[in-house]
Amino acid sequence: MGALTFTGIRKTFGTNVALEHLDLDVHDGELISLLGPSGCGKTTALRIAAGFEMADAGIVSVGGADLSDVPAHKRNMGMVFQSYSLFPNLTVALNVDYGLRTRSIAKPERRRRVAETLELVELTSMASRYPHQLSGGQQQRVALARALAVRPQVLLLDEPLSALDAKVRAALRDEIRRIQTEVGITTLFVTHDQEEALGISDRIGVMSNGRLEQLATPREIYRHPASAFVARFVGSMNELPATVLGPDAVEIGGLRVATAASAGFTHGESVALLVRPEDFVAHLGGTPSAENGLQGTVTAVTFQGPTTIISVRLDRFDKLVSAEMNTAVAPIVIIGDRVGVTIDATRALAERADPAVQPARV
Repeated sequence: MGALTFTGIRKTFGTNVALEHLDLDVHDGELISLLGPSGCGKTTALRIAAGFEMADAGIVSVGGADLSDVPAHKRNMGMVFQSYSLFPNLTVALNVDYGLRTRSIAKPERRRRVAETLELVELTSMASRYPHQLSGGQQQRVALARALAVRPQVLLLDEPLSALDAKVRAALRDEIRRIQTEVGITTLFVTHDQEEALGISDRIGVMSNGRLEQLATPREIYRHPASAFVARFVGSMNELPATVLGPDAVEIGGLRVATAASAGFTHGESVALLVRPEDFVAHLGGTPSAENGLQGTVTAVTFQGPTTIISVRLDRFDKLVSAEMNTAVAPIVIIGDRVGVTIDATRALAERADPAVQPARV
């Protein structure tokens, strides 16, 4: 095993910059997810690590050894693709055995590793079946077993769950994490699905336009995003027009809201305040006065099991916000109810607003 390190990686395709000065260190035995929208550079980073693409500049290393000029077949990395890429004419056991045979490993050792790896992914009973006799989730576990059987230094996963339905995807995500932890293999996982990244990762690297916006634990990424892009991309965000009152407060629709997010902006400046739905508290029937909450009308109620999301159109300006409520203790709310909304802006972010757009007031 070994740490996977990207140092100053730059990659262009014609005039398109896919990666710009990517610095990333995946620690030995760690699972890092690269998360971001299509075209952000995450898959390009994975392909450069695998040796399928060559960087224009920078170094890729594993365990301190520079692999930048090493061809893909000599990098000792295991790769799992979205499309499984199993051989349809080979059984499960022979698919897992394929990489071992190409490395000229002795037959007794190959048999031992195939049996060991199939047991790891809980497919021992499927060894003699063919891919078409398996479910999508089982096929992906075979692909994972094939990648692990060769004992790679690094495991690379390129959106391996995106072709599966939601229930199977969640179950296999947990299986991948269990196996990765049990084996202790350094892993780079590429996904555009924030739920996957939050659920499986030691750390998450959020990417945008070829750059790493933030690298941190899932909790840190969600609760303390480093930029407005990260805040919007990971989880849901309410955006409220606000006016800066000072380094510790903004005004929203006549309401003074305490927040450190206004630090760095000038008094009177227009900003967008970004606040998570769970940091809004809705009070059925409205709040006692406008001083401690914004008034509004419920326009939608979305039941999500343990939580209920309500959408509220605020009176002070034509703006919808979402508030998250604990279903077990929350009162029953229906469309048309009048509510008050109080804001906890402790973890809010502020972004400079378009100067042409001013907060509406009454």
